[in-house]
Amino acid sequence: MAPLARLPVFFALAGRRVVLAGGSEAASWKAELLSAAGAEVEVYAPEPCTDLLALAANPPGGPVRLIARDWSETDLAGAALAIGAIEEDEEGAHFARAARAAGVPVNVVDKPAYCDFAFGAIVNRSPLVVGISTDGAAPVFGQAVRAKIESVIPQGFKRWAEAARGWRPSVAALALSYQGRRRFWERFTEAALETPEAAPSDALRESLLARAEIERAEAPRGSVALVGAGPGDPELLTLKAVRVLQSADVVLYDDLVSPAVLDVARREAKKMLVGKTGYKPSCKQDDINALMVSLAKQGKRVVRLKGGDPMVFGRAGEEITAARMAGLPVEVVPGITAAQGASSRLGVSLTHRDHARRLQFITAHARDGKLPRDLDWRALADPAATTVVYMPQRTWGELAGKATAAGLDPATPAIAIFSATRPQERQVPATVATLAAALEQAVADGATGPCLILFGHAIGEAVAFAGDLQARADTQAARG
Repeated sequence: MAPLARLPVFFALAGRRVVLAGGSEAASWKAELLSAAGAEVEVYAPEPCTDLLALAANPPGGPVRLIARDWSETDLAGAALAIGAIEEDEEGAHFARAARAAGVPVNVVDKPAYCDFAFGAIVNRSPLVVGISTDGAAPVFGQAVRAKIESVIPQGFKRWAEAARGWRPSVAALALSYQGRRRFWERFTEAALETPEAAPSDALRESLLARAEIERAEAPRGSVALVGAGPGDPELLTLKAVRVLQSADVVLYDDLVSPAVLDVARREAKKMLVGKTGYKPSCKQDDINALMVSLAKQGKRVVRLKGGDPMVFGRAGEEITAARMAGLPVEVVPGITAAQGASSRLGVSLTHRDHARRLQFITAHARDGKLPRDLDWRALADPAATTVVYMPQRTWGELAGKATAAGLDPATPAIAIFSATRPQERQVPATVATLAAALEQAVADGATGPCLILFGHAIGEAVAFAGDLQARADTQAARG
């Protein structure tokens, strides 16, 4: 897991005493928040502001008691939290030392050096609560993120979260396995997402409980999902891909899957590299199939995560057949293809009506690692086609030579793109005739990641633009 600036935790404060020092508006804001969480708030302030007086008269939750004096160290004993709305640094430091000596987590408002914890921006659909923190680096940014989350989380989720709390004892009474409980709540969540503003019904509750009870008596049954990881940018994952990754028990992923995409998977899921990548040591396909089936037969939900779309040069057919032969349920979640990702980065239409009447995807890598023997060279030489070549690095020179011999104009625009949509993306513009040398140089210069080649007149503008950018970069580098 990537490092965390802060650990997000949620304090249970109902009925617990919290000490708040200060009588300003800032103290009032914190007192209101603590009261809403059910805390019994003791406010030490010789002169509380008008807002604090009003809050004490009508608290949103737990009581707010105003004590008309300064705080003392003995006041902190036994408190759940200590909050200081204190302007002076010296007093703030004293308050923090006293709280820590009493073993009480402390926050001094707007003074991070004296804080054991921080208040973040909050999205309130209680009991569903979302907290947002920027570790004090950019509070306005945190508020903007909060506004974005507010806009996408329906108000109706409050009812669903309340229902979940009410239904939990009934679920516990079934004595389900961990997997059984998780499946129950996943079905509950699916219903909430489908009808967020509808009140959870007793009929739904009884239906979900009955299904869970039936499954409890059955042998655990796993499943397989082939999921497209897209070209690399995690924001290009489909909503369904995210949902399936979040429910996985095991993720079998290829080298072509970017780490950022893998981070989307459920944190508790076991992630196993099965290393299908061209020209390098790799797991055998039969071994991947056997592992996938074995894990699913143990009752696990197995996600086979593939770069791009699993149905485009992803060997999905063999894995689907293996799952079906084993009697396992299997689904496919499509992804953004590598070709789509590359064209989006190039800013060109692969089927521009002035330049292309056909779009074709081919692989330059057969089972033996060599150029496939049965490519349609007439189709590859078609001047009105846009061609996308997968896995081309080792065989491009041979492919370009044979396509040219079949009639392809060697001056046809061509471009190689490494790691499309990722931070390390590299574009290599050329022509069909010159791309082999340019490709070799790019690799020598450090270009890495999945490589795709596109050629045809539809991408001519992108090739010219990329070439212009490269020329400018070379000129600037030469000038120092």
